[in-house]
Amino acid sequence: MFVLVEMTDTVRIPPWQFERKLNESIAEELNKKLANKVVYNVGLCICLYDITKLEDSYIFPGDGASHTKVHFRYVVFHPFLDEILIGQIKSCSQDGVHVSIGFFDDIVIPPESLQQPAKFDEAEQVWVWEYETEEGAHDLYMDLGEEIRFRVVDETFVDTSPTGPSSAEASTSNATEEVQKKEAPYTLVGSISEPGLGLLSWWTNS
Repeated sequence: MFVLVEMTDTVRIPPWQFERKLNESIAEELNKKLANKVVYNVGLCICLYDITKLEDSYIFPGDGASHTKVHFRYVVFHPFLDEILIGQIKSCSQDGVHVSIGFFDDIVIPPESLQQPAKFDEAEQVWVWEYETEEGAHDLYMDLGEEIRFRVVDETFVDTSPTGPSSAEASTSNATEEVQKKEAPYTLVGSISEPGLGLLSWWTNS
């Protein structure tokens, strides 16, 4: 679920921090810049693990700050495919079941990846597994807040870097649509379509 990623960056330290130890200042700046941010094709950055190498620091004309090239390792949330995770159901919609693991909310289990047969209850706004038994079908509701075990089957990275407007006309007419269609930079796709996966209460309460 968590991996160590080697990174390189040039860190700017302002003059009023020169009285502090260089490592402390650099660690603080790196966490300010990266913590809780998604790096494209890398994952969600959590915190600095360690600094492996500091190169020479430079002060450029017109800028009193020091600039240091830093090699470091960062703790990143990036589950591997087929990894089993446990989260909580955040919401349900026609698009599937939306899951949160506390610090990361962009997880969706699409309808085709649910235990089958499944249906969406419009009145309750939850998905239901129509579990077949000898006595007939039993409706097992996927209620909000329930703990759910799922398998990671896919991931999607979206480049959310800002881009300039193509034209003034397009930017004014589509401004509202763009806000509404804003995509998450990193999304996990899960599946519970196999025995043992799904709500923990399904398998622990017999």
